[in-house]
Amino acid sequence: MRRARDSFCVLSVSRFLHRLSSLKDVKQLQAFVIKAGLSADNSLIAKLIALTSLSPSGCLAHAQSLFEETAMDDPFVCNTMIRAYARSVFPIKGVRVYNHLQRFDVGSDNFTFSFALRACARALKWLEEDEVGSCRLVIGRKGGEIHCRALKLGFDRDGYVQNSLVFLYSQCGVVELARQVFDEMTERSVASWNIMISAYDRIDDFESADCLFALMPRKNVVSWNTLLSRYVRLRKREAAKKLFEEMPERDSISWNSMIAGYVQVKDYYGALNIFRNMHIAKVEATEVTLISVLGACAETGSLEIGRKIHESLKAKNYKIEGYLGSALLDMYAKCGKLSSAWELFNELKMKSVSCWNAMIVGLAVHGYSDEALDLFSAMEKRVDEVRPNRVTFIGVLIACSHKGLVEEGRRYFDCMIKQYNIVPDKKHYGCMVDLLGRGGLLWEACQIIETVPPQISSVLWRTLLGACRLHRNVDLAEKCFQQLAELEPLKDADYVLLSNIYAEAERWDAVERLRDDIVSRGVVKILGYSHIEN
Repeated sequence: MRRARDSFCVLSVSRFLHRLSSLKDVKQLQAFVIKAGLSADNSLIAKLIALTSLSPSGCLAHAQSLFEETAMDDPFVCNTMIRAYARSVFPIKGVRVYNHLQRFDVGSDNFTFSFALRACARALKWLEEDEVGSCRLVIGRKGGEIHCRALKLGFDRDGYVQNSLVFLYSQCGVVELARQVFDEMTERSVASWNIMISAYDRIDDFESADCLFALMPRKNVVSWNTLLSRYVRLRKREAAKKLFEEMPERDSISWNSMIAGYVQVKDYYGALNIFRNMHIAKVEATEVTLISVLGACAETGSLEIGRKIHESLKAKNYKIEGYLGSALLDMYAKCGKLSSAWELFNELKMKSVSCWNAMIVGLAVHGYSDEALDLFSAMEKRVDEVRPNRVTFIGVLIACSHKGLVEEGRRYFDCMIKQYNIVPDKKHYGCMVDLLGRGGLLWEACQIIETVPPQISSVLWRTLLGACRLHRNVDLAEKCFQQLAELEPLKDADYVLLSNIYAEAERWDAVERLRDDIVSRGVVKILGYSHIEN
C-alpha cells in the first residue's frame, strides 16, 4: 500500500515540476519531497537538480548543494551538473564533476563527453592574461584526455561530441586539430560549419572562413551572426551595420552582436540606443544582451536604466548569478550606488572573482578603503573557491592609496608578486606611484618609474607630476615634464600642471617661458565638461 502511495506521490510531483516558476517554489517542493519520504527516489531528485541548475528561475548554488547530498553516482545527474557548470562562470567545476564520474566509474554517454569538452573550452575564456600560456596547455591536455576516452568508448563519431571537440580545439588555438575533426565528420550539421568558420575567424584566417562560408550547403541566422561578429570584432562598424540591416533574418544574437560592437568601440550611448530599438522591435533580450547593456550603463552612469533591468529580472523571478550578477554588481558600483551593490553581493550564492573585484574596486574608488580591505581579507580566506587576480589587487592598492596606507600598500604589492605570481602592469605601478606620491615619497616613486618599461611609463610620470604639485617639488616636476616630452607628445594638461607648479612657487619667469612655448607649439586647452543623466 505504501509503495503504491509513494509511486503516486512521485508521479504527482513529477507532473508538478514544470509549473515551478521560482526558487522559492523549488524549495517548497523539495521540503514536501523530504517530508513525504521521497528523497531516496533518484529520478525525482535528478529532476529537481536539473530544474534548479538549468532553469532561468533556478539557482546553481542550490543545485550544487542538492547534488552534494546525493551519492553522486547517477549519470544523468552528473551530466546535468557538468552542463550547468559549463554554462556558468565556474566551468572548471564541470571538469571536476567529470573527473569524479570517471574516478568512480559512473556511467558515461555522448552527453557526458560533449558537456565536459565544452566545460574545458569555456574554462579557457576565464583565464587571466598571464595565465593563458600555462593554463591553456593544462586545459588542452585535459581536453585531449577526454577526446581519447570518448574514442576508446566509441563516442568520437557522435555529432554533439565532434562539435564540442571542434569548439575546444579552436579555443585552444589548435585550429589544425579542429579542422581534422571537422573533415572526419560523416554528417555535418549547420552548427558544425558555424563552429569551424568561427574557429578560422578567431585566428584571423578570413580566407579559409569565407571559403567554408561559400561551401555551406545551408545557412541559418547563426551563420550570418558569425559574419556579423567578425565585423564587430574588427571594429568595422559600418560594415556590421550594413550586414545587420540586410540579413535575411535577425534574432536576439544579431542584436547582441551590434550592442557588443558599440560597447567595444566605447560608443555606450549608441549601444543603449540599439537596446531601445531592440525593445521597440519586440525582440526579447537575452542574458548576453543585458550583460552588454549593463556594461554600457556602468560606463555612462545610466543608473536608472540599469535599475529598471534589475527590477524587471526580479519581477520575472529570473536567477541572477554568474556573468549577469557580476554585470549588475559592476553597474551599481560604478554608478556609486554601493548600498544596492552590497545588497546584491550578499544575495549572490556563488560569487565569481569578477563579483569580488567589482565590490572591492567599487568600495575603494568611492573612499570606503577599510571596507574594501576587509572584503579582500574575507576573499583570501576563501582562496579554495576564488583566487584574487590582477584586478583584485588594483582595487586593494587604490584602497591603500586613498587611505594613505603606504606600508600596507607595499606589503600587498609584494604579496601580489610573490604569493600570487601576478606580474605588475601599468595600473598596478600607477597605484603604487599614486600611493607614494600622496605620502610624499616622491623620489621613491620616481625610482619605481625608472624600473618599468618605457612604453608604460608615460602615465606614471604624469601621475608623479600631479604629486609634485601637491608637495611643491619643482625640481622633480621639471624632471617628470622632461621625461614625458621624450616619451610622447605633451598634452595641454601637462603644460597647465607645470605652469601651476611654477606659479605656486612664484617662478613667474618660468611661467612666462612655458606659456610662450604653449603658444609657439599651438597647444590648445581642451575644455572640461560634466555629464548629467537624462
